[in-house]
Amino acid sequence: MKQSRTMSLIEAVTNVAVGYALAVATQILVFPMFGWQPNLQANLSIALLFSLVSLVRSYLLRRLFSRLNEKKTSRSWSQSLEASQSEDRKAVEDFEQG
Repeated sequence: MKQSRTMSLIEAVTNVAVGYALAVATQILVFPMFGWQPNLQANLSIALLFSLVSLVRSYLLRRLFSRLNEKKTSRSWSQSLEASQSEDRKAVEDFEQG
């Protein structure tokens, strides 16, 4: 089943929103382990920047894989049609020689 561009975007936004919340929480816990203690505003800004990059990446990859799947499905249908036509020609030849 083909996913629309709108649904791809909704999925990507949802994924990134959840990722944003997890990123902020992770940064608050992990950054101090490395000696860096940014304030909440800095953590929110850093997470936002990475989340925007993630949103674009997720959307573009989803569209790429959707397009690759369409080509694969189209190619499979085309190959099935060619095989069927070949079988039909063989049947006609066998009948004519018959």
